Amino acid sequence: MATPAILVPPSKMMKSGEDFQHLASEQLPHLAYCINDNPRIVTAIILGFQHYLTMLGTTVLIPTLVFRSIGGHSGDLARVVQSSLFVSAINTLVQTLLGSRLPAVMGNSFYFLPITLSIVNAPRIVDIEDPHERFVHAMRATQGAFIAGSALNIILGFSGIWGIAARHISPIVIAPVTAIVGLGLLEYGFPGIGKCVEIGIPALLFILLFSQYFRHINIRRFYFFELFPIIFGVVIVWVYATILTVAGAYNHASALGQIHCRTDRSGLVSHAPWVRLSYPLQWGSPTFDAGDAFGVMTAAFAALVESTGGFYALSRLAGATPPPPFVIGRGIGWQGIGVLLNGFFGTFTGATVAPENIGLVGLTRVGSRRVIQISAFFMLFFSIFGKFGGILAAIPQPIVAAILSITFGMVVGTGLSHLQFTNMNLTRNIFVVGFSIFLGLSVPQYFSEFAIRSDHGPVHTHALWFNNILNVFFGSPVIITILVATVLDLTLTRHVTKRDRGRLWIKRFKGFNDDPRNFEFYRLPFGLHRMFPPTS
Repeated sequence: MATPAILVPPSKMMKSGEDFQHLASEQLPHLAYCINDNPRIVTAIILGFQHYLTMLGTTVLIPTLVFRSIGGHSGDLARVVQSSLFVSAINTLVQTLLGSRLPAVMGNSFYFLPITLSIVNAPRIVDIEDPHERFVHAMRATQGAFIAGSALNIILGFSGIWGIAARHISPIVIAPVTAIVGLGLLEYGFPGIGKCVEIGIPALLFILLFSQYFRHINIRRFYFFELFPIIFGVVIVWVYATILTVAGAYNHASALGQIHCRTDRSGLVSHAPWVRLSYPLQWGSPTFDAGDAFGVMTAAFAALVESTGGFYALSRLAGATPPPPFVIGRGIGWQGIGVLLNGFFGTFTGATVAPENIGLVGLTRVGSRRVIQISAFFMLFFSIFGKFGGILAAIPQPIVAAILSITFGMVVGTGLSHLQFTNMNLTRNIFVVGFSIFLGLSVPQYFSEFAIRSDHGPVHTHALWFNNILNVFFGSPVIITILVATVLDLTLTRHVTKRDRGRLWIKRFKGFNDDPRNFEFYRLPFGLHRMFPPTS
């Protein structure tokens, strides 16, 4: 028989390591501005512009990927980007005023991209020869799908069903789900940087230096580099990339290399109108298909889970209490309205809490709701005055990928920070977290590789709606992660207490009136909290 290991008594172990013990902290210390704080007006305007600059990359990237698939004129792309900015501005204002009330920028979700590409590459659309006509028919088809598919989030949110489901979520589930919000989009990080390393890597290094290594440098106690790392990094590298372009560094590069590296190939500035106001159904009457609608519903559910993780991350980074289930449901309901607006205005994608802006809140330690609302007005301005917006939208995509790499990493770390409220000395908890994250990345990878090899997903039947539902469902990292983590957390309960799972900590914030800070952070403005009292 093997000799048992000598165990140190708990009392002595705590005494010998007392200098290394860190108590769990409900709220992050030393935040520059919390959710209800308002920076000075000039600082708030610049911070709001930085949030606009951060979300602009995905606003341009997603429609660009769709256009590369179906073709179309640069003028059409410019108008889609303007519409996306307009809808994002409305969604952001509504979310901060009537939804979750968290400092959430409502951007575009990558989880809608697979189903959008499936819709626009349908034979009935691809067979159209004229590029503009093909674009119009593709837009009308996606509009119909998003209008119909938005019903799922609206129903789950405003009916309270998703709020009821959120009551059973513990930190053991919150941590991997929030972490996968960033990890699930890793293909848009360094792979994008690698498309033009001479621009992408300097952008990554500059943003890293400003946000982490130079963060304590201040002038009269004003921390420029920590507050504005994205602005400083983007401006420096963009000027550097422009110099390379003008000097002819890419004159003999491949066509793909010139697209990724040059700063004069986007076509957004020249084709964008000077002044244009987006309006509903601007591309014509939507066309409806049941298979497409079911696919969008599945993608909308993935965006719903993504936003739920985003709400928990934002509440922590902004110095608020964890959002009560009622608040989460309210936010998801308004997100469903946002997806509906995406369908009416035509944006090729749906709404979600932008992960890159969540990361920016953590980098700057500024969780002010006012700053996010100012960023929404920047979105409105540049969505109307297209020439000015086109200049900023022409930022090279490797720089955007560098921003995403930094900000997504912050989201991952914020998610894992919720594990401090659980007992991570239990192998059961270690397994649930690790296994759910691993499967959340591995299962979608299988579906992606299968689609690349076979030009269709693993589920390939004669029922298109059935294929769309299952392929999008199992191709979404956040859905797999929350499904696996929730099932394991609710079933592996033997010899595990609620304290071990973090349930006792999160339970104190379940009811809207259980913690007085909930009313301070999440009540509706203008007296609306009296007209619409909380249901939990």
